[in-house]
Amino acid sequence: MATILVLNGPNLNLLGIREPEVYGAETLADIEALCAATAAEAGLGVRCLQSNHEGELIDAVHAARDTTVGAVVNAAAYTHTSVALHDALKSYPHPVVEVHLSNPHAREPFRHHSYISLVADAVIAGAGSCGYAHAIRLIADRTAATGDPDTDEPATTRK
Repeated sequence: MATILVLNGPNLNLLGIREPEVYGAETLADIEALCAATAAEAGLGVRCLQSNHEGELIDAVHAARDTTVGAVVNAAAYTHTSVALHDALKSYPHPVVEVHLSNPHAREPFRHHSYISLVADAVIAGAGSCGYAHAIRLIADRTAATGDPDTDEPATTRK
């Protein structure tokens, strides 16, 4: 089964208790269940990973190159700081959708710049957990639209 990588960065393990007025009341487990259900509707699987460690996220991107068809990335604070994660995603050959629960452009100025947006195929911000479902559907649609019609296999190249 084709799989989508869902990466969540630092502090997202505290969803539901950390600033619920900004990030909502849903937990990371709730979001991962939503991702799994949305992917299953499209005949896909998901591999979810949350880490507070930049290198672990980078290693996950490298490992997913040949085992996934797309990535949903909420890099959290690393969005605004990580050139290394940017570089890892730049070399990832499948669609990347950047997701943010809140709208970073409506927040502090340091959150307005994203290193991830520079390599993302799409950005979904401010839609809450629905943003993850939209991202998975977008990857599913793009994968289906660019798949090999003779084998019905998803595409393995980006843009």
